[in-house]
Amino acid sequence: MRTATVAPKPSSLLVRPSTPSTFLTFEPAEFQSKFNRIPFLIKHSLSDHPLFAIDRLLELARKQPRELIEYNAGELDVNQSPDDTPLNGLSVEETVRRIRECKSWMVLKHVQHDPEYRELLLACLDQMRPLTERIAPGMCHPQAFIFLTSPGSVTPYHMDPEHNFLLQVRGSKTIHLFDGRDRRIVSEQDLEVFYGGNTRHMKLADENRERCWVFQLKSGSGLHFPVCYPHYVTNSDEVSVSFSITFRTPDLERRRVVYEANHHQRLAGGTPPAFGERPWRDGFIFHGHRIRRKLSRLLGRKDS
Repeated sequence: MRTATVAPKPSSLLVRPSTPSTFLTFEPAEFQSKFNRIPFLIKHSLSDHPLFAIDRLLELARKQPRELIEYNAGELDVNQSPDDTPLNGLSVEETVRRIRECKSWMVLKHVQHDPEYRELLLACLDQMRPLTERIAPGMCHPQAFIFLTSPGSVTPYHMDPEHNFLLQVRGSKTIHLFDGRDRRIVSEQDLEVFYGGNTRHMKLADENRERCWVFQLKSGSGLHFPVCYPHYVTNSDEVSVSFSITFRTPDLERRRVVYEANHHQRLAGGTPPAFGERPWRDGFIFHGHRIRRKLSRLLGRKDS
């Protein structure tokens, strides 16, 4: 599972001329009706793209800062605690080279820092922007992640704070995806703790295991994950390579700020209302946060 970063400083997505590259195929009506509400499948043409050849991924892994690579043993429980996830005993390079037999899970984070992968990420997002702008305007903070997993590996139960499309480049995997709007699955307090910084300690309750969508992702297919919809992933009997393209929108920053404030209020003994229950309160918290951040910048302090 990758570490979720829940409090980035939004940066505008570079607006570029239309690109002739078309990597994604989706139904616009379905996209518009389901985006950030209901998961849906798309198609892509990246399965033979040279950026996902093992040699190129090995080159990328060698260049990546160590803090942007996470890897461990891959045969895990769905509710594996991140505090005691076993390592695989190999180096980064050995893990990539031996991924077929080393029973491991690896993610290369923020690969948009590499110019070639950034260009590919932006080309994909260019195709989505005309639709996302109608629903959640202000596409920003583009990021990309590459997952490299051995046969039989498991990505434990977790959720992520970005708009996310996972593109299956090689191999196949099964995704169990849970409705983040269902408060039996994700409570308000779960969201407060998540946005308060504890992003890795989620447990899938036994009574919720069947309350999910199940998707079989094969090479050439992709899946949209709505924000904060929990999921776990099981790999097939082949090596898997997946490309995750993500972005934020300003409404997600408002959500983060309010849930974080609610988390601190609850820690202090309060009982905050749910996000969205009192819009005037949410607005007061968010605009207060923006004012404090601007004052901090003017005074030369770090952003709060």
